Amino acid sequence: MAEKFQSIKGFYDILPEHTALWHKLEDTARRVLAQYGYRNIRMPIVEPTDLFVRSVGEHTDIVEKEMYSWEDKLNGDALTLRPEGTAGCVRAVVEHNLTYNGAVRLWYTGPMFRHENVQKGRQRQFHQIGAEAFGFSGPDVDAEQILLLARLWRELGLTDVELQINTIGDAAERAEYRQSLIVHFEKHADLLDEDAKRRLYTNPLRILDSKNPRMQAIIEAAPRLIDALGCETRAHYEGVCQLLDDAGIAYKLNTRLVRGLDYYNRTVFEWVTTKLGSQGTIAGGGRYDTLVERLGGEHTPSCGFGIGLERVFLLMQETGISASDAPDFYLVNVGEAAARHAARIAENLRNAGFTICVHAGGGSFKSQMKKADRSGAHHALILGDDEVQANEITLKPMLEAGEQTRLSVDALIARLKPS
Repeated sequence: MAEKFQSIKGFYDILPEHTALWHKLEDTARRVLAQYGYRNIRMPIVEPTDLFVRSVGEHTDIVEKEMYSWEDKLNGDALTLRPEGTAGCVRAVVEHNLTYNGAVRLWYTGPMFRHENVQKGRQRQFHQIGAEAFGFSGPDVDAEQILLLARLWRELGLTDVELQINTIGDAAERAEYRQSLIVHFEKHADLLDEDAKRRLYTNPLRILDSKNPRMQAIIEAAPRLIDALGCETRAHYEGVCQLLDDAGIAYKLNTRLVRGLDYYNRTVFEWVTTKLGSQGTIAGGGRYDTLVERLGGEHTPSCGFGIGLERVFLLMQETGISASDAPDFYLVNVGEAAARHAARIAENLRNAGFTICVHAGGGSFKSQMKKADRSGAHHALILGDDEVQANEITLKPMLEAGEQTRLSVDALIARLKPS
């Protein structure tokens, strides 16, 4: 017997028993995004490596340790499987001049790739839905995207979620704050772990996000960036908060929230849950006003977010949310005449809007009814020689008590036709 193949560590199959819940998540997200005027864009999963180095940041974990990169054998190009979606979306906006007619709202979905330590809620191939708004400078779009996500959680039935927000100012404010952080952490260098020491002079803001319990006291004692903001950036942050207050959206100021990508400025936010352990962030985003210009476009203030679909899926399961893709009918057919008529009857029912699985491969009435039961169908349709001769079919309820009924296909459609 030939050796069986298995999926690569961190790259998982999504099996049919789970896809109904995935469809519920994805379909709900598409509907909510459309309600807010976001249009779909689809980008390739492979981009130039330098795109991510210039956007995400050379000294981030993603670029330093997590990207799947290689050299193209044909032309020597440095290529990377996308680790996140914003950079590729910005590249597409610049390349195709999508803001030529003014501001634009876009969304996308698909797999992302990072070589991370695999654990529950963290995979090496994972899926995101992202949204980006280009050409908006005010706090209203920051708040709009947060409201969009709040609506999505409500429509999915998720309640154990908390909004955390912060502001990380603009580049000049962050540069000044960076120096004060370095001075602070240098005073406590003996308490820094190896990861913090590595980041101290390249990306000290990321130290604030450390979960190392030995470092929490010095992190709490660190200067706060929000206290170093200028009038303009403070007004922007207060504008976001006012809009959230007006909409009745609860939030928590988390001054240690910095996000792991260098392109952010001003507003940053995360939606978190306590039900998924250490991987509790289910969505996050913020403003990136200089990224379009950095990647070759005109100055275009922008804001966006990404949703971790695997984590939202796990949270839906933890919350007890379910979905079904079982057919309306399972058509049992016994005998040659019934087998010949089954496909025609099934097509008529599909034309009327029903979903139907037709038994194939023959077998006894008893074995077919067992498969009808396992299919989860709402009803079994039974077609035998008697039904064929009478131009009728037998309807048998499967999920609730009820008598089976013999009737014409037209009468069946009139009786059960979906609205």
